[in-house]
Amino acid sequence: MSDAKTDFTTKIAGKITADPEKAKAINAVFLFKINGDGGGVWTVNCKDAPGVTEGDKGGADCTLEMSAEDWKSISENPSSAMQLYFQGKLKVAGNAMLATKLQQIIG
Repeated sequence: MSDAKTDFTTKIAGKITADPEKAKAINAVFLFKINGDGGGVWTVNCKDAPGVTEGDKGGADCTLEMSAEDWKSISENPSSAMQLYFQGKLKVAGNAMLATKLQQIIG
């Protein structure tokens, strides 16, 4: 079972590297704040320089905050994000509509 760090540094970074044009089509910078064991903060750039970096690099169009446990749910089943959002477990700041495009790189 993977954790958020593995997902961001390996899985998501790999998908962006494999198809940077697909990432650029999303045209947004996302900030993920994953709380709890195995969590952390990552900036996912799907704009000018597609990639994943650890920490808050500023300029996020959309910020998503959740627990490490809820991240695991989203990682295993990206469609669970909407349910977690409506339960108040996934907090979205900035342009929330951009979050709907994330399934293209997470799923």
